[in-house]
Amino acid sequence: MAVPASEVSMRGKTVLLTGATGGLGTATALALARRGAHLLLVGRNQLKLEALLAQVQQAGATMGGSAEILVADLSLLAQVQELAEEVTRRHSQLDVLINNAGIMGGPHTITSEGHELSWVTNHLAPFVLTNLLLPLLLAAPQGRIINVASEAHWLGQIEASREVRNARGRYSGITAYCDSKLANILFTNELAHRLDLTAITANSLHPGVVNTDLVNGEKPPLMRALWWLAKPIMVTPERGARTTVYLASSPEVARVSGRYFKNSRPGRCAERASNRAEANRLWRISAEETGIE
Repeated sequence: MAVPASEVSMRGKTVLLTGATGGLGTATALALARRGAHLLLVGRNQLKLEALLAQVQQAGATMGGSAEILVADLSLLAQVQELAEEVTRRHSQLDVLINNAGIMGGPHTITSEGHELSWVTNHLAPFVLTNLLLPLLLAAPQGRIINVASEAHWLGQIEASREVRNARGRYSGITAYCDSKLANILFTNELAHRLDLTAITANSLHPGVVNTDLVNGEKPPLMRALWWLAKPIMVTPERGARTTVYLASSPEVARVSGRYFKNSRPGRCAERASNRAEANRLWRISAEETGIE
């Protein structure tokens, strides 16, 4: 008989969670703390991380859940590398890596390192962080990599050229977001293929249309309008976090890899998201742009 997700213990497991101070990230952190996990909480804002740390410690008190915080801006790959180095200094193994951090594109923005903001935050940062932390995941009895994607990937495509991707005249915040979510799934699938003979699994997921602050700030009017139209079908962050928590904790998926999940079940993704040649092409593009082989 399968153990209910709410009863699966994560005691003794170390979990790194990016985007921890957002709605979905916070809900994920609290749920895993209640299962006894030791959480490495990553965010950009020290004060928000400290406030979350107090919440997590309270939530995990009964089951022995604990946490530590790490400050990093994932839009800058130099900080992603520093984050990986700090995690490696502190820990000898990592049981679960949850690449949850993500943004929905606003104004056209190129970072100081020369990357379009959505592309680097949503895809290149997880690509770099995951590759740099693979030794810690390999050191765990059964490492799990979880990438939070979206149904928006159905509208995405992968541009081969950074110049095209960075061009202001071609930019659309919605398009940039969809492209990065397609990249999340392709990256996951190629990662699962490359890790096939290891104890590490890699899966992606759609959390649902979650009622968070993803479109707060300076966003295009169309994006804000679509978001408000979707309000009636939105789910809470707590419900949106269920699939992530399931993939992080359930023994049912201990050997499942390279799948796209919705509502804690394997789901259908776009045909191009399952294309091996496209996944391999994305890996080459990502390696060239980050210097990570």
